[in-house]
This record gives sequence, C-alpha cells and structure tokens, in this order.
Amino acid sequence: MSTYLINHLRIPGDIPNEQGLSYLERVEATVEPFGGKWLAQGSADVIEGAWPGSVVLIEFPDRAAATDWYNSPAYQEILPLRTKNSISDLIFVDSLPEGFTVAGFAGEVRAAIAAAASG
Repeated sequence: MSTYLINHLRIPGDIPNEQGLSYLERVEATVEPFGGKWLAQGSADVIEGAWPGSVVLIEFPDRAAATDWYNSPAYQEILPLRTKNSISDLIFVDSLPEGFTVAGFAGEVRAAIAAAASG
C-alpha cells in the first residue's frame, strides 16, 4: 500500500534563499533509495478555504519506506536547510485499500455508532 508525503510549504518572500536552494538540489538524492517519487509540486488553485504557499506530493512504496527516508542520516543532514528557511506542514497518509468506497466507510461508522449505543 503506497504512502504519500504531503507538504504544505510556505517560503518567506516566495523565493527560496541559498539554503533553501541547497535543500532542493540535495533532497531528491535522499528520496530515490527509498523508492520515492515526486507526483506534484507547486502552487495550487484554492477552491475552498485558504492554502497560502505551495504543495509537494511524494509517493513512497509503503509507510516503512517513507519513515525510513525521513529518519535516514542523509535526509536528517539536510532537514535543517528546509526547517530553518521555510514553514512546512508535513504529513504521511496511506493509500486506501482495494475496494474502498466512501459509502462503505459511512456504513462502517453507522454500524460502530449503533454497536456503541446498544452496548
């Protein structure tokens, strides 16, 4: 099951400084050994709410690969180049299992609520 990294990224002044550019030049090499690949990067069209900044979307083969990448010595070495020069909200989220439906999920929630109410 794939795991996705989503980064809500804000760069002060909207232009990366020297350290931010160094991070960009080095980060891809840290992702590749863990099977990560960029799926999206850049500004987004905000349809509802607010989303200042841009988005980065990276796919990893699974949660272990994503976590191992983040904790790897190679990534930890360059991490301060991002954290000290930008504002990021970084999350991992797993892909959905085969056959998942939102209606089915709603049914599971309804069943859990009913079980809790009767138990």
